[in-house]
Amino acid sequence: MMRFPYKAVLFDWAYTLVDLVHEDDRAAFVRLTEFLREKEIELPEFDVLFGAYQELFYGLINDSRQTHREACFETVLRHLFFQYGIRIEDRTSWKEILTVYYEVIHGVRTVYPDAVETLKTMRDAGMRMGVISNTTNPEFIKDAERHRTGLDQYFEFSLYSSSTPYRKPHPSIFNAAIARLQMNAGDILFVGDNLEMDVAGPQGVGISAAWLNRKGSNLTDGIVPDYQISSLSELLQVEPLKV
Repeated sequence: MMRFPYKAVLFDWAYTLVDLVHEDDRAAFVRLTEFLREKEIELPEFDVLFGAYQELFYGLINDSRQTHREACFETVLRHLFFQYGIRIEDRTSWKEILTVYYEVIHGVRTVYPDAVETLKTMRDAGMRMGVISNTTNPEFIKDAERHRTGLDQYFEFSLYSSSTPYRKPHPSIFNAAIARLQMNAGDILFVGDNLEMDVAGPQGVGISAAWLNRKGSNLTDGIVPDYQISSLSELLQVEPLKV
């Protein structure tokens, strides 16, 4: 760590620090509708509501891959409630509704074994660290997940595409991190598992990138990371790929 050539490290979240395992949005929707009915809130048939959600939300997600403008789950849910005349009035709140839903989605997630020790070592060495995450989740939900995993103690800040509002690899979300750190892009390393979003994205604004290649995948699309690692612990002794 004494020779580590950067002053700050920014991390992707999903499949870099945390394994999402499986996102079962149907199970989450089942729990959500159960909760709403417990509050005596009238709802349409489950398959009608869930089908409308899938059509709208997945369509927006597909569009976001082209425009980099993030799709937001809360916006979709609020639209559906308006469309179907679902009135919550004083029986619950949007914060409570979203918390119930994401308790199912996030309940199965696990922190990778190599994450905590690596982050602790970097923190103890005085490294500044942050998170840049593509997510359709509301910001308070992501903050709660970061707290639940115990990882929030290592990060100075987190930037979420649901609030930015552009997702990686759009340059704006990386430029926002540079502004927060108030340092040169060349003094920052980004770490993530996706070549386009976590390597080409930061490199486009002058940030070096370490590709976390846990599965031994091949390089594609002419994207060449500055570093290639198979575990986060290798960050402590990275070796450049480029000459």
